[in-house]
Amino acid sequence: MSSSLTIRNITSKPIEVKRCGYQTRIPNLGQGGVTNIGRNVTSLFRYATSPAEPPVSGASSSLVFADIDLRIEPFKTVKTNIKPQSQDETLHLIFETEGEQHRLETPTLTAHSAVLRPLGESSRFEYTAVHLLESSHIALYSSSDLSSWMRSLQDDTPLSALSIPGTHNSPTCHRALPSVRCQATSPPEQLENGVRFFDIRVQPEAPLDPTKDGLILVHGVFPISLTGNKYLRDLLKEVYTFLDRNPTETVIMSIKREGTGNATDAQLSRILKDHYAHDLSRWFTAPRVPYLGEVRGKIVLVRRFSLEEALKQEWGGHGWGIDAENWADNTPNAMCPSGDVCVQDFYEVLETVNIEKKIQYSQEHLQRAAQCVCALPSHGNVPGVPPPQQPFYINFLTASNFWKVGCWPEKIAAKLNPAIVDFLCRKHNELSEVQPGRTQAAGDGSTGIVVCDWVGHKGNWDLVRCIVGMNAKLEMRERER
Repeated sequence: MSSSLTIRNITSKPIEVKRCGYQTRIPNLGQGGVTNIGRNVTSLFRYATSPAEPPVSGASSSLVFADIDLRIEPFKTVKTNIKPQSQDETLHLIFETEGEQHRLETPTLTAHSAVLRPLGESSRFEYTAVHLLESSHIALYSSSDLSSWMRSLQDDTPLSALSIPGTHNSPTCHRALPSVRCQATSPPEQLENGVRFFDIRVQPEAPLDPTKDGLILVHGVFPISLTGNKYLRDLLKEVYTFLDRNPTETVIMSIKREGTGNATDAQLSRILKDHYAHDLSRWFTAPRVPYLGEVRGKIVLVRRFSLEEALKQEWGGHGWGIDAENWADNTPNAMCPSGDVCVQDFYEVLETVNIEKKIQYSQEHLQRAAQCVCALPSHGNVPGVPPPQQPFYINFLTASNFWKVGCWPEKIAAKLNPAIVDFLCRKHNELSEVQPGRTQAAGDGSTGIVVCDWVGHKGNWDLVRCIVGMNAKLEMRERER
C-alpha cells in the first residue's frame, strides 16, 4: 500500500483541498484498450466527510468524489490522510483558491508535471503540480508563461536574487561526440521554455587579425558539431530575436575561451568588445550585478576570461563585464575574488558512484542560495543609497568523464536532474535543524542560477518549471512592500 500523500504549497496564496476521487486503469481484454473504473472513495480516503457525490462536469460517469476540507498555507507542507492504493490509478483532486476551483489528474501519461484545469469559465490563478510518485508527494507551483516569466518581477529586483534556469555548454545540441553533447534542445527552444543563463565556450578563428570576428563554438578542444563549425554570431542572432519578442526578459551569458590554437584571453576580449558587445542597447557590460530593470531585453556579460589592458579601464577603471575570471576549478563551493559570483562546479565524476557526491554538492549550493534574503529597496534602507546585493550563486548540475560511458553528460543528467527536482519539491528552503533545538530560518528560497545538462529531453521541462517556481516568495515580498 502507498504511503499517505504529502502536499506542499509553493505559492503565495492559501490553497484548500476540497474533494478527491479515483479512477483505476485496467486493460480492456476485449479491445486491448484502457478502461477507467470508478471506485468508492470512502474506502480509500480516511477523512471523507460526506457520502460520495456526483462527479464534476467533464469527469467519467463512473468517477465518484468525496469531500475534504484541508487548507494549506503559502510555502507550507501538509501530510494528508489520503492513501492511494496503487500507482496504476488516477488521482483526482479539486483545489480552491479564493473561491476559484482547479482540478488535478495525476499521474500523467508522460509522468511529467501537470497543469491544473480551471473549473470555471475564467481563471485568475494558474497552477502546475509535480507529483513525485515514489515519495507520494505533490508540489504545487504557480504556473508561469516560461517564455516571459520575468515580467511579473519588479524592475528594482537584483538579478542575483532570482531563481534562474541555465544550461551548460548551451549550444551543444548538434550531432557530436557523446561526451561533447550536453543538450537535448536548441538554444531557441531553451529560451522559449524558461532558460535565462547560457554557458558559452568559444575559440577565436583568426586571433591575430582584429578585423575578423569569427568565434567558433566549442566544448573543450572539440567543436560542438560533427557536421561543421558553429559560430557565436549565429547564436546571438537567435538570442536577439527572442529578446525582441520578449522584451521583459534578459539572458545572462557566461563566455569562456576554450578550443585549440594559440589565442589569448586578451585577444578574445578585444574581439568581443569590437564586434559583439559594443552596443549597450543589446548588452550590459558593467562590472557589477545589475537590477532587472536595467537589463530587460539585453544580454548580461559574465566573463570567464582576462581582459586586454585597455579594457581594464572601462567603466571608470573598474573593468568590463561581470568578473568571473578567477573561477576556482572543480570546486564544491568557492567565491570569485570579485565577490559577484559564488560557484559550485565540481565536475570530476570519474566513477558512477561519485554521482551521489555531485548531487550532495548541488543540493548544498541550493541551500546557500535559499538562505539569502534580498535587501529590497524601501525595506529599511537608507534613502538614496542602493541596498546591498547578494552574489550570483551559480550551481552546475553537470559533470563528465570522457572515458566512462556511465559518466557522459546525458547519463549523469538522467540521475542528477530528477534528484534535484525531488529536492526542490520536497526540501528546498524548508526549515532545518542546524543544532538540537535550533532551527535555521528559511530565506527567500532562491535557487540562484542552476546550470543543467539535457534539460527538456523528451519534452520534460519539470526542472526548469521548479526553478522558476521558486521565485514565488520573492514576488510575494515585492508585492507586500
